[in-house]
This record gives sequence, C-alpha cells and structure tokens, in this order.
Amino acid sequence: MDGLGEIRRVVTGHDEDGRAVVLRDGDNPHKRVRAGRGSVSRLFWTTHEAPAALDDSADRAEGFSGTAPPPRGSVLRILDFPPFTDAQIAAFDNDYLAREHGGHADAGNRRPPSHPFMHRTQSLDYALVLQGEIDMKLDEAWVHLRAGDVLIQQATNHAWVNRSGAFCRIAFVLIDADQRNG
Repeated sequence: MDGLGEIRRVVTGHDEDGRAVVLRDGDNPHKRVRAGRGSVSRLFWTTHEAPAALDDSADRAEGFSGTAPPPRGSVLRILDFPPFTDAQIAAFDNDYLAREHGGHADAGNRRPPSHPFMHRTQSLDYALVLQGEIDMKLDEAWVHLRAGDVLIQQATNHAWVNRSGAFCRIAFVLIDADQRNG
C-alpha cells in the first residue's frame, strides 16, 4: 500500500505584474517510500534562509534530500506511518533509523538509540497528527498521540511506533535550530 493516498499541493505566488496567482496545483510530485519500513514521505516545501524569500517561483522542494532542514531553513513534509507489530520491529537493528538519519556519533550529548526507529534532527519540529494514532518513544518515556494532537519537539531523540493496525498521517514542519542547545 502507498500510505493514505495522494495529497494535493497548491503553491501561490505573484506574476510579473504583482498579481497573486497559483503557481502549482496538483498531486505533490516529491514522494519517497522508505524501503523496509514502508513509510511514505511527501516533501512539500523547503526554505534555505530566514526570513524566507518569497520572490521565487521555483519548486522549493525540487532536488532537496535529507531529513533535517538546511542551515537557517525549514522543511514541510507529511509522513504516512504504516502499522508495525513488536515482532516486525524486532527484525530491525537497534540503530537502523539513526544510521539513515546520519547517525548519533556527531554530537557528544546524543544518547545511543534505544529503538530501531530512534533518530534525532537538530531542529525545532512542529508535528500535527492529521489521521490515526501513533506512539512516540523518547529516551525513557512514551507518548500516545491521536488525530488532532500537536507536538512541539526540541531536537530530542525519538522514535515513531505505530501499533494501531492502520496508517497514521502526520504533518511536520522542521525549522533549523541552534546547534549549541539540546
């Protein structure tokens, strides 16, 4: 299955006369299905500066790779998390996702992963649960989130674990954060 289906992306801007116009309208073309996990990541937009430039008609998601936002930038993506059983999770190495996200060896204050889906980005993350439910594992705690819940995450180690039996959809806005903190 390909997550919960396509998501329409509408991007507005200005024409050469300064009128507000629609620049893009349609299914989002920036989709990635993660091998092994089956999660579906849809990148909608990135910025590479703060404050954000608003005079660019280019597709700001085109060519971007990675999870964390660029320095001084931001990322908007929506992820569909498939359900997993504990037995399925046990088949992954404990540092599976940490390796995929660049590992934990680059910062002395990061703890080693305690779950195969544990990872961390140096960013302030706003997460809005749009559909379904999911558990977030921190180093030593669990938080259960449902549709309508909002999470503000400040560069913490975390893992998303969906044991609900159905896909969960979450919108994420990641904003570059000061490397000295967290």
